[in-house]
Amino acid sequence: MSKTIKVALAGAGAFGIKHIEAIQNIDGVDVVSLVSRDLGKTREVAAKYGIAHTSTDLADSLARPEVDAVILCTPTQMHAAQTIACLQAGKHVQCEIPLADTLAGAQQVVALQKSTGLVAMAGHTRRFNPSHQWLNQKIKTGEFNIQQLDVQTYFFRRSNINALGQARSWTDHLLWHHAAHTVDLFAYQCGSPIVRANAVQGPIHPVLGIAMDMSIQLKAANGAICTLSLSFNNDGPLGTFFRYIGDTGTYLARYDDLFTAKDEKIDVSKVAVSMNGIELQDREFFAAIREGREPNASVAQVLPCYQVLHDLEQQLALA
Repeated sequence: MSKTIKVALAGAGAFGIKHIEAIQNIDGVDVVSLVSRDLGKTREVAAKYGIAHTSTDLADSLARPEVDAVILCTPTQMHAAQTIACLQAGKHVQCEIPLADTLAGAQQVVALQKSTGLVAMAGHTRRFNPSHQWLNQKIKTGEFNIQQLDVQTYFFRRSNINALGQARSWTDHLLWHHAAHTVDLFAYQCGSPIVRANAVQGPIHPVLGIAMDMSIQLKAANGAICTLSLSFNNDGPLGTFFRYIGDTGTYLARYDDLFTAKDEKIDVSKVAVSMNGIELQDREFFAAIREGREPNASVAQVLPCYQVLHDLEQQLALA
């Protein structure tokens, strides 16, 4: 595909805007349609970024023949069904993490992708952050091997708000959303499948109906272990922090940035063409479409993550 790739983007919230701004840095790609449930807000965002078409219904965008691909930045509970709708409409699709909130949903997406041959990718951004890419290169050359990955995922969300502090119409989830980042990253960085997973969770929030605190342990087939702590009760600092403990050093990854154990910043600016993990993720999606290949973080590649999440959910239900 040599022509401009025309994209419909669903979701005009915090992450939808991150993708719009990332795409502005990528040649040969144009967002031509924006979908969100609040038409007024959707039109406001579209006007700011020069997007011609707006709607509150994804089907309107899928019906437009000029649309080649779709990026979904919608509520978690809609991801699997919307990804399926995109594939059925003949559109390449990138779905923000998580791909689904059930194993069955993820399996249905993978089965449909295989039958259509379209590019279908999940937004497992940690695979693309320059910090994690730098370490992945060290692992692949044998210069560094993970002994333990220690991860803290901390937010303060006792009320239902998004990354911009705005009211949310849906409920986020520690297991099916935030744990998905680390479960996938751990297996990806180890180059080894997860063979053991354990979890405990704290009290269920009386209004939101979700656990606000969770602890997960993982073990890969190669012997590496991972300890993941997650909370919606933590009042700062906020974000996800990765401590890579290896055979030749210890490294601290904070999104796109990387530090030594002594908090000395490592220059990762030459790892990729951008320091923005979302932009790098989007670049991979569009490159896969142009080259007719499977992308890194394809729905098939990330499916094992959702098997682990399913197993942990079943375990927690019995606890």
